Amino acid sequence: MTTPRDLVFVALDAAAGRPPAQGDLSLALAGAELIDLLRAQAVRLDEDLVVPGYRPMIADPLLDQAASSLVRQEPYESVDDWLWRRGRGLAAAYLTALEADGQLVRHRRHRMPFAAGERVPADTPARRDAADRWASHEPVLTVLGVAAGIDDTRGAEEPSVADDAVATVLAAVHDAVRELEAVRQRRAIEDAAFDNIWRGVG
Repeated sequence: MTTPRDLVFVALDAAAGRPPAQGDLSLALAGAELIDLLRAQAVRLDEDLVVPGYRPMIADPLLDQAASSLVRQEPYESVDDWLWRRGRGLAAAYLTALEADGQLVRHRRHRMPFAAGERVPADTPARRDAADRWASHEPVLTVLGVAAGIDDTRGAEEPSVADDAVATVLAAVHDAVRELEAVRQRRAIEDAAFDNIWRGVG
């Protein structure tokens, strides 16, 4: 399995507590894809620019799609630009792909027998491998999970990552998630102010 798919499994298993926001998870998934592409030598970083390498054969369709979408002409894309472009709607794309592969099942509630229900991980080797990776505090998955808001308790003991390029991507994911949260807060303030204006008019 890939790092993005492992991250989705971890997020879904944690969803019974406090599920991560789709936007945060999508940004983290885009970072996970870039890290897997770095490891496959499909890309390298020139400071913060994503420079395509050779085009490997990639079995996972979404990760292959990510490799195909790389900007291959100068000026290359920055890591930050990659996260925002590639991350758009990425969590939903992974949920759909995992369900199509039989890795997710629809959980029906007893009182709603005909409702489609929420998607939960099936008991598969892929899910168990992801859970083992998470339980072992594997550094990359842990940092991505913290950034996505899957487990805030791990933040204080977030592990360091030796690979400079991977560390650059992880730092960019954290920055992007913080930026997204700032946008949410601004919108909430603007919406509240707008509501107050209409209350005054009424």
